[in-house]
Amino acid sequence: MSGKWSKITIIFVSVVLFTTGIWVVRILSGQPLYVDQLTRGYVEEVAGTDVYTIFRWITELGSGTFLTPFTIVAAVVLWRVLRDWLPATVFALGTLVSHGLNIVMKELVERERPSIFIAANAEGYSFPSGHAMIPMVCYGFLAYLISKQLRSDKQAVLLQWALALLIFLIGISRYVINVHYLTDVLAGFIFGFIFLIILIRVYEGLNVNRGEPSS
Repeated sequence: MSGKWSKITIIFVSVVLFTTGIWVVRILSGQPLYVDQLTRGYVEEVAGTDVYTIFRWITELGSGTFLTPFTIVAAVVLWRVLRDWLPATVFALGTLVSHGLNIVMKELVERERPSIFIAANAEGYSFPSGHAMIPMVCYGFLAYLISKQLRSDKQAVLLQWALALLIFLIGISRYVINVHYLTDVLAGFIFGFIFLIILIRVYEGLNVNRGEPSS
């Protein structure tokens, strides 16, 4: 069964990365993406509605103004509660590095946003969405660390699903308030998840090398 799921996972990841690669090629060549063309109507429908207002507030949970102090405070709390510098350091550095990677990718692709909204941290290039990518790493790694400390599997699963929902809502909020195309958000989720997995592997490897259990 594990071998079967491994093959399915590899196929799925390959398809996702291939599709994302096609998006990048089309963006660089100035061609429109059909996914974005098909999903622009919803953004126009919700503009100025309560849905827009709700997502306008949600998007702040992925802004630099919120995530910077949150990451610092969370890192300090992790260090004090777990009495270990490694998880706090990897968490903070991982979040910071994901931000840097996002900037680099945006500069390489140079996709213009559907609209500029400085008050919502929406300026500069668009692909991939930082609000989808960085919270994926920040909240995702936090969920991983906290879940390991919970004695109840149900509590761990509940926490993971809650933070997964938060990550999704933050990312999709950028599409709803019209500062990113939908493909920007999806790409942010994809790249963020890949980096999150790498970060977890690095952390587990460091734990093993210093003689600590990885789970």
